[in-house]
Amino acid sequence: MRHNKHHASLGVTREHRAAMLSNMGASLIKHGRIETTLTKAKALRPFIEKVITKAKKAAALPKENGKLSASAIHLRRLALKDVRDEGAVTLLFNEKVAQFEKRSGGYTRIYKLAPRRISDAAEMALIEFIGAEDQGYKKSKGAKKSKKAKAAKPAAEATEAAPAVETPKSE
Repeated sequence: MRHNKHHASLGVTREHRAAMLSNMGASLIKHGRIETTLTKAKALRPFIEKVITKAKKAAALPKENGKLSASAIHLRRLALKDVRDEGAVTLLFNEKVAQFEKRSGGYTRIYKLAPRRISDAAEMALIEFIGAEDQGYKKSKGAKKSKKAKAAKPAAEATEAAPAVETPKSE
């Protein structure tokens, strides 16, 4: 059975996939956005968001005598196990984590780009971090009204709202 085995295989071995996601994650942390194929971007999103969550948890822990707590060091080492670039992990834990403190998930955004023209015509995408000030899309408040209902409503309001003009009576 195939229960609980979902992941994007990306057509490579497990070791190759781990190394590829690690390198892409380090590049994303260093540069803020990277261009890659859509499939790789979709595989990178949950990978990097789990690392960012570890950084947020470590930042929320109190420091002991001005030093990191044992739990914070443990979370940093777990992140270093995934993203095998010490410089990128240090940058994330020390500087970039501040931009994600007010967000409760959804730290990345994927934009679809034009297909790659050379070789395989693969769908390309741009994956980037979302800034702290970005509010995202607003949710709709329900079903939208049809155009006929919208057109009928202002006409009815105009007749009700317009005061009746009294004509002077002639004597």
